[in-house]
Amino acid sequence: MSQLLWQKSSFSGDQANCVEIASADDRVYIRESDDPTTIVTTTPTKLHAWIGGAKAGDFDHLTA
Repeated sequence: MSQLLWQKSSFSGDQANCVEIASADDRVYIRESDDPTTIVTTTPTKLHAWIGGAKAGDFDHLTA
């Protein structure tokens, strides 16, 4: 795996507990900035589908 360039939303500002994302080698890597050793890996296609589901409210029942 090449060196990852982690990014977080500019909305996060200087907060330490943010979701960060990086991509390399046709994979997407996701972690929390306050626990950078735990990394979730997926594909761009799967991440796109998950974001679409989240926007559509498909997972709302999990947080109610």
